[in-house]
Amino acid sequence: MKYDLSHAIINLYPTGAKFVLEGNLYSGLKWFDERPKPTEKELNDKIAELQADYDAKQYQRDRAVEYPSIEDQLDEIFHKGLTEWKKTIQTVKDKHPKPTE
Repeated sequence: MKYDLSHAIINLYPTGAKFVLEGNLYSGLKWFDERPKPTEKELNDKIAELQADYDAKQYQRDRAVEYPSIEDQLDEIFHKGLTEWKKTIQTVKDKHPKPTE
């Protein structure tokens, strides 16, 4: 995902802000909200923060598509037990490790 100014504004003002964004440049931001208009730096910093958080969670998205469905996991638990199920899940976790900070 690629974050832009509108994502940053929506994140900074989760209760909503009145604005129009023509294009994706700060110069195209028309501010109609009673709250102060965020600075270009504030918006760029928020974009960088959102992007870094998204990028850091790539392992979660990679795991999610490789885990068996919940139905298949329950079936495996029923037929093979928790130990075998844990091995199946651990295989995916090992393939897509959580980054260390």
